[in-house]
Amino acid sequence: MVMKMEILYIILLSVSSAFVMFLLTKLMGNKQISQLTSFDYIIGITLGSIAAEMATSVDDGFEKPLTAMITYGLIAATLSILTNKSIRIRRVVDGKSMILYENGKIFRRNFKKAKLNINEFLTECRLLGYYDIADIQTAVLEPNGRISVMPKAVSRPVTARDMNIVPNEEKPPIAVIIDGKVLKNNLKFTGNNEIWLKKQLSEQGISSIRKVFYAACDCENNLSAYTDIKEMPDYDIFS
Repeated sequence: MVMKMEILYIILLSVSSAFVMFLLTKLMGNKQISQLTSFDYIIGITLGSIAAEMATSVDDGFEKPLTAMITYGLIAATLSILTNKSIRIRRVVDGKSMILYENGKIFRRNFKKAKLNINEFLTECRLLGYYDIADIQTAVLEPNGRISVMPKAVSRPVTARDMNIVPNEEKPPIAVIIDGKVLKNNLKFTGNNEIWLKKQLSEQGISSIRKVFYAACDCENNLSAYTDIKEMPDYDIFS
């Protein structure tokens, strides 16, 4: 009986710690892994460790780890507000960009500051599509650890402006069906209704909205629909 109560208590603490982590994440702001600064990364790991401790603190109580989680979350949220208001604080907390390469010159001191070697730099350049750094005008190490590259004018892709072409403005397609359910507000925003939607699906050989896994309407009022196919392909194009 005691064991069952302890297990139930751990389950409740786990759910509570997950809920607190969710609230703290919303408070601190959502960021992708590639956007995290070193401070954000450390705070994230620390909060995760404290949450795990809180979930299993059967004997010691959950008040101390909960207090620590809230404190760390408030520190991160406060620093986020301060970095948005002050450039100086932002540079201290987030760091600043460093030029690694510009106009045929490699700045070795910045490589040392960034703890980056030439092989890692060349790898990042290749991942960005530049196998020859002679095609690069400037390479910058950003505060989040990513390398951004500005190619030389002769190496960048040709744009419509280069060819004196003025293309029509494009807008992202609007989802109108997801998982067999009509997104009525989105459909209304496109200026269409369900009668139009069913007619478009019928013209594409789709008899029921429930069979549609995803459908979207583009800026020219064309519908692209994808049905939920149960079969699995029996080939591997990457083998």
